[in-house]
Amino acid sequence: MTAVRSSTFDGRRFLARVGARLLGAVFVLWAVATVTFFAIRLIPGDPAQAYLGGPGSQASQEALERVRVEFGLDQPLLIQYLAQLGRLLRGDLGVSASQRTPVAQILGEQLSNTLVLAGASLLVAWILALALAVWSTRGGRVSAAIGSGIELLAASLPQFWLATVLISLFSTSLGWLPPVSTGDASGLILPVLTLAIPVAGFLAQVMREPLLDAQSAPFAVSAAARGETRTGLLLRHGLRHASVPAVNLSGWAFGYLISGAVVVETIFARPGLGRTLLQAVTVRDVPLVTGVVLCSAAAYVVVMLGADAAAAILDPRDRQRRASA
Repeated sequence: MTAVRSSTFDGRRFLARVGARLLGAVFVLWAVATVTFFAIRLIPGDPAQAYLGGPGSQASQEALERVRVEFGLDQPLLIQYLAQLGRLLRGDLGVSASQRTPVAQILGEQLSNTLVLAGASLLVAWILALALAVWSTRGGRVSAAIGSGIELLAASLPQFWLATVLISLFSTSLGWLPPVSTGDASGLILPVLTLAIPVAGFLAQVMREPLLDAQSAPFAVSAAARGETRTGLLLRHGLRHASVPAVNLSGWAFGYLISGAVVVETIFARPGLGRTLLQAVTVRDVPLVTGVVLCSAAAYVVVMLGADAAAAILDPRDRQRRASA
């Protein structure tokens, strides 16, 4: 009977936690849609011009007036906002004002490019961070000092400057890699490095201290007493302990990579959500801007939930705290 009660209790807590996360995700998406709606209207200009070719279209007042009436832009701002929320609740992202194409279709065409870029960048950032953290903690004081400096330098590099340096070195000087996207793996290397290096600096910073602490922790001392090698301690215990804060940070890192795609995709002429967003903001394409931002926010929420679950799996103490809460 006790086991049944405990199982039921845990199930209720799990459902409550999932429900709270889903409500939080809905709130985030609503907040993003609201901020985007009002922010895009703070940009000087008439949003009706987006339907007629953009700010430089020199459309007549009669044409602008027809567009305002057709798309409800002549209504009070609050009415426009409520109408947009209603469409979003029905799953209708609308039609791009500048491309005259359903926003969902544009997102479907561009989303995979940005997800590949962000996912590959996060993977490379983890590899670089793990290598740097392990080297700086196992090489003595000199390696620790050098590693700390590299982490700080990498984390502080601006993306546009780093992209320029990488293009100058590997494309212009050495001729090893193309300076723009070519649609194959070679055209992905420089954009990935541009996004991954700063993130690797942040991840290595949060890994290094837990990795040092793990080497002197009771579980490490006990494992060493049982004959575990130094490499075994690192691989079986140290990295798992050090990866927990980095996994928690990975959700933020993915959001950083998605936002950084605006700069990187523009510099490397790579198709994706970032480049699409920049073009949409330039012409005040409200439906497309809203769709891209909501899609990015949804991807961020999903990755945050995944990172939270992964951290709970990696850290048994976290599961115990959640169970006793």
